[in-house]
Parts: sequence; structure tokens; C-alpha cells
Amino acid sequence: MSARLCRACGAPVTQPFVDLGSTPLANAYLTERQLAEPEPRYPLRAFVCGQCWLVQADSFVPPEDIFSHYAYFSSYSDSWVEHARRFTVMARERFGLNATSQVIEVASNDGYLLQHFVAAGVPVLGIEPAANVAEAARRIGVPTEARFFGRATARDLVTRGLAADLIVANNVLAHVPDINDFVAGLAAALKPDGVVSIEFPHLLRLIEGVQFDTIYHEHFYYLSLLAVENVFAAHGLAVFDVEALPTHGGSLRVLACRATSPVHQTGAGLGAVRAEERAAGLDRPEGYALFQSRIAPVRTGLLRFLDQAAGEGKSVAAYGAAAKGNTLLNFCGVGADRIACVVDRNPAKQGHYLPGSHVPIRPPEHIMETRPDYLLILPWNIREEVMAGMAGIRQWGGRFVVAVPELAILP
Repeated sequence: MSARLCRACGAPVTQPFVDLGSTPLANAYLTERQLAEPEPRYPLRAFVCGQCWLVQADSFVPPEDIFSHYAYFSSYSDSWVEHARRFTVMARERFGLNATSQVIEVASNDGYLLQHFVAAGVPVLGIEPAANVAEAARRIGVPTEARFFGRATARDLVTRGLAADLIVANNVLAHVPDINDFVAGLAAALKPDGVVSIEFPHLLRLIEGVQFDTIYHEHFYYLSLLAVENVFAAHGLAVFDVEALPTHGGSLRVLACRATSPVHQTGAGLGAVRAEERAAGLDRPEGYALFQSRIAPVRTGLLRFLDQAAGEGKSVAAYGAAAKGNTLLNFCGVGADRIACVVDRNPAKQGHYLPGSHVPIRPPEHIMETRPDYLLILPWNIREEVMAGMAGIRQWGGRFVVAVPELAILP
């Protein structure tokens, strides 16, 4: 095995966490013409650093190839937009944000969050590397610059008088190959008593819920509070509060400030999550050792269900052309011969095909036209939203199905 060095602390990384084989990029949706062309595949595996406990994936593709033009638009999830709105209300009240403040969001996507600050009269700036997504944000009145974030961008913002009272970075820390450059940029762009708010899927929930489908090439890291505190401390940032969230199968919202700031009091959530991670062994190799053995039963359960449905002459479609679904289908070896189609609200995905599995992507109305017997919900983290929106399948006896953490036909 060639030597791997931790991207955060530089220590040798030798302990495997998970190996999902070789898969295409999870968001590399295909046109019909591309179906006949060779499809690049890359090893999908992750390791854990025994020094700072950062779980990290092998890197094969530069971020410019993934994020410069992007098919994910946050606003197509109503529950996520509402989650963002509630956050902006909390942040304005807790941190006293007003017309004299500056809010910056990194990886601001299509303006799903910053639009709520704009409506409240709080000055904002989005930093979004995907030019097509940044343009969507600008169209709804959210000032957005199409660029990657790090030390250089932070210095430029401060020079232009845009140091931040609040920096929001939701579900982006896992996506940055140079985590030190990114976190150093967060610290540099803050005002002396400013706040960084980041959200990320919690590694502990991933392990407990066998959420291996959240592992894909766009995610360089799978984050615990322990690992985040270590990398933040290396750049002069101190975590002062943590909140557990239900989003994305179980996430953390981490609030941090400069270590020199005296104004932010430590919240009770910080000690609670630290204790929970210690109890689960996330500060020891044993906490990571058994995850690989727990994912094979998920594949077995999904394939058994699909075989049984086919044997009974029943049809199966899927909902949500999500990256996690692509990891699941490719790991399980499921293709268009087993799943007729996948429907998705995002017009940018419709008319394309899922990477690897080549399942065609259709608009949601297609389900009502084709009347499948089962609808497999690939983004299981929003299954309640999906079941409410697609409740019409029950008219013909259609049933909802999820595969993670185990196969379940839902009532």
C-alpha cells in the first residue's frame, strides 16, 4: 500500500474505513449520446487518520471537474429551503444581524438560504464555484460570485471591506480537497467577533445508520466534531456550540469563532456531542473497524427485493436522482433492467441518465402516467417529503420502499 498522508495534519493514514469498489462520479449525469461512450470509473474508498481522526477519501478528480458546472440546486427540496429559513431567523436574533452586518455564505448554491437574509434587509454575498448555479442565485436577487473559497478569496473579500459578521458554510467542508486552505479562509474572512456556522452530515450517524450511500467522490471527508475541532484549532478557530440536526440523516451545526474572541459563551451542545463521540469510540481505531462488514446486508436486501418484485411481475421505479442513490445503485450493481426510471423535480437532470446504472431520469408526472407498483426513495433523508408529494401512487396500490439502513416497504 502506498503511503497516504492526512490532508489535515499530515500524519500517515493506514486504517481503512470503507471500500465501495470503482464507481462513476455520482453527479456525472449522462446524455443519451454518452451512453455508448466509455464511462470513467474511480475507486471509492475512505480511510481514517489515527492522529486527528479525520475520515478521508482517496482523491482522483480535481474539484474544478466536479463543481464548475453543477446539477444540484438546493431550492428543489422544500424541506431544505424551510430549514434554511429557520436558520436565518435564529441567526438574526442570536447574533444581532441587521442592515449594518455582513453575511457571507460559502457554497451558496442557488440562493436558497441567503434569499431569506436579503428579504430581512441584511447585506449578503454568496460564494459559489458553479457558474450556472451562481447565475440562478443572481436571478432571484442574491449577490453571488462564481469562485472557489480559500485563503486568497478571503483576503480579497477583506480588502474589499467585506469581512463577515457571519459566515455560513453548509455541507461544503466535505467537498474541499485542501481543508487547511479552506478553514484558514474562514478564519481570515471573519470580523474579530464574527461567527462561522457550518453544517455537515455527522459521521457518527453515518456509522450507526449504515449510510454508506452518502460516500461518493465529491465528498473528500466524513466529519466528526472531534476532527472538525482539531482542524479548526489549527487555524485559530474555537467551537463554542453544537446542535444536532435531523437533516441528511443526522447532521451537526457547529458554531465557531476566533479563539481570541471573548463574546461567545460555550453552549451545552458542545459537551454533549463530545461525550457521545467518545462513547462511540471515535477517538479510537475500534470505532471505525466494523463499518465495512455492515454494508453488504444492504446490498443483499435490495437485490432480494428487486428479484422478488420481478418474479411477481411487479414494476419498480425510483424517486430522486440524488448522488446517494447513485452510490447505492452502483455498489449494488442495479441498472435499468431492474428499475424502469427515476423521477426528479430538477429540470437540469430530466432527460439524462444516472451514471453507471443508466436509469433514465424523468419528471415526477411520469410516475402517474406509468403507475409502477413500487417507488424506491433514493434520498431516504427526505422520505416524508417524497411520500407526501407522491401520495397519489396509493390510488393504484403503489408502495414506497427504502433500502438504507435496511430494505423496508413503507406503510
